[in-house]
Amino acid sequence: MIQTYLNRTVLFYTLKCLIGLSIFYTLYLNFPQHEFYWSMISVLLVLSPERNDATTLAFDRMKANVLGSSIGLLLFLIHLPNLFLICVGVVLAIFIGLLLKLNNSLRSMLAALVIVMIHEKTDSSWKIALERVGCVMAGCILALLLTLIFDYFSPAPKTEK
Repeated sequence: MIQTYLNRTVLFYTLKCLIGLSIFYTLYLNFPQHEFYWSMISVLLVLSPERNDATTLAFDRMKANVLGSSIGLLLFLIHLPNLFLICVGVVLAIFIGLLLKLNNSLRSMLAALVIVMIHEKTDSSWKIALERVGCVMAGCILALLLTLIFDYFSPAPKTEK
């Protein structure tokens, strides 16, 4: 039974998660003025445990994060009640995600949207929203790079005929 949980795919997925998390945690500790905790969340959302289609999933989740962050940033600039705009953003993100056939990445898109749109009442500047977009994108890019690197250096398992 333990072999089921300790197969190569699970080990590589775990390693990718730990590498991504460690990189952004180090940045988080060394640059406390920046919100690298959003990068930690983003990198873990984009990575996938599935070996098949891992690259496709990473690309789709990255596109979804870009869209969710962009929608969040645009709506953040409209100064209306926050809950109303978040609801509008959720509806837009779902509609656009389904239109672009990013069904499996809708959760990532919605998470990116909320990350960008949630802000503290005392300091709600567009600069914070823009920094959060950058942090989400950094997490996506690192997750995609880790996926591509691991795919390149670990050949697909051989299938028996």
